Amino acid sequence: MKRLFSLLAITGMMAFGTTNATTIANTNTAVTTTVNTIQEEPEAAAAEGENLGFHQELKKRFIEGGAGFMGIVLLCLILGLAIAIERIIFLNLSTTNTKKLTQNVEDALSSGGVEAAKEVCRNTKGPIASIYYQGLDRTDEGIEAAEKAVVAYGGVQMGQLEKNVSWISLFIALAPMLGFMGTVIGMIQAFDKIEAAGDMQPSLVAGGIKVALLTTVFGLIVAIILQIFYNYIIAKIDSIVNDMEDASITLMDLLIRNKK
Repeated sequence: MKRLFSLLAITGMMAFGTTNATTIANTNTAVTTTVNTIQEEPEAAAAEGENLGFHQELKKRFIEGGAGFMGIVLLCLILGLAIAIERIIFLNLSTTNTKKLTQNVEDALSSGGVEAAKEVCRNTKGPIASIYYQGLDRTDEGIEAAEKAVVAYGGVQMGQLEKNVSWISLFIALAPMLGFMGTVIGMIQAFDKIEAAGDMQPSLVAGGIKVALLTTVFGLIVAIILQIFYNYIIAKIDSIVNDMEDASITLMDLLIRNKK
């Protein structure tokens, strides 16, 4: 009888030990699975963030910055780009092959006189051809009158080349200023939340600071983009103005030689 109780006791202890081992193993497996899942969640979020396209990220940041100041900054970008593109097209159409035009005018003066040279200028686009025409049209009044007409009309053409360029410089200055204003307003909102809560919590300040930084970044991006276009336009205008001055001197020389 004692042997029977001993066998039963040994069998129960072995069964209990096996059950505990199985339970511990299952628990360890569950813990390992949970840890792996927790570790994979940031990786999945990071992968999702990497898969987010540039346009989606830009749109997301724009919405987070708030529609108020972001909309005004975007309007500055749209208007500035519209004026810049219009000026670039106009300046490219105003560019003339000065050497070819001068040669054609000289040949026309030699073969057909002033009227033939004026016809060449009428058939040529650009401010240089217009200046040539005004100078040729005053040759009957003398060289001095032709020179005054060239100088006066050169100023008119320069004004047309520089038309609306000042608006681009305005938007270049206005965009970052609006961004900085958004920064100040965002900081004020953050401190208002701290004052209302009566406690300094990062979650209260984070939203306002985020809006402040986003408005500043977008304002600077707009200013940089418009500044690139502005510098290109100014360089193009300077190039055309230099050609106009050289062409005016050449025209006077042609008229003096033709008078002789």
